[in-house]
Amino acid sequence: MIYTVTLNPSLDYVVGVKNFREGTVNRTEKEAVTVGGKGINVSLMLHNLGSGSTALGFLAGFTGEEIRRSLQEQGITEAFLFTKNGLSRINVKLKSEKETEINGKGPVIEKEDTERFLDRLEKLIGRDDVIVLSGSLPRGLSASVYLDIMQLAKRKNAKILADVSGETLEAVLPYHPFLVKPNHHELGALFGCEIHSKEEAVFYGKRLREKGAVNVMVSLAAKGAVLLTEDGVYFAEAPKGEVMNSVGAGDSSVAGFLYGFTKYRDFEKALAFAVACGSATAFSEGIGTSEKVYAFLPHICVSKK
Repeated sequence: MIYTVTLNPSLDYVVGVKNFREGTVNRTEKEAVTVGGKGINVSLMLHNLGSGSTALGFLAGFTGEEIRRSLQEQGITEAFLFTKNGLSRINVKLKSEKETEINGKGPVIEKEDTERFLDRLEKLIGRDDVIVLSGSLPRGLSASVYLDIMQLAKRKNAKILADVSGETLEAVLPYHPFLVKPNHHELGALFGCEIHSKEEAVFYGKRLREKGAVNVMVSLAAKGAVLLTEDGVYFAEAPKGEVMNSVGAGDSSVAGFLYGFTKYRDFEKALAFAVACGSATAFSEGIGTSEKVYAFLPHICVSKK
């Protein structure tokens, strides 16, 4: 089973405004309310591919109730915990000549909430299950919660896929996550440099493996992705198209990797699915459909170094 962890999920209020102006009344041309959160996006893409997962994390208030209702309506299995106080956050995403985001804070997570969450996770997971760690932390939680989850996974012989960055990425490496997935900006920031080519991505990706990661997938945006594994280095070109949506593309590539690897136990197919799923979402207004994924898949060439 795949478990996706979204500790600070949201309702995303997405509005389109033509010629947005500050200091006056603006009218929306388009608007939508969707469920947001990196782990949730992974679950949504897996669901589109016909693969199951269980979404975990914290919910609060009436916005939390709406997140749960929406996930259940979309057929996503969830085991979220409700906190006593606060509200799950609302993020406003304004699309005009420029894109602007206003992200809410979310509830404050108390110590007892964290203990309940870890207890629930320990009861759910077993040998060879996969836990996807990604996204921002709500107030009251430090990055050490990810280390608690990593230790729990190690005791249970479960695999960790960590889509995290900065100090959190560095902190999880000694626990030997099965996969880490920085993009080229995040990888460069970790080593104090800029990464522009697949050769540079390979060089610094190898350093993450030396620090403990079992496998490393580096997203290079329009240039594709690099996958460094125990048996070699793989590279995949990204298909061409008009980017309509950057939100969820990286999460979709995580889902694609998981789907491809769990179905075929093959890194080449896993990387092809990762790029196809990321592209399907980038070229859609929401999470990409399976039809788009399979339309891209035959055109993605994966080479091994």
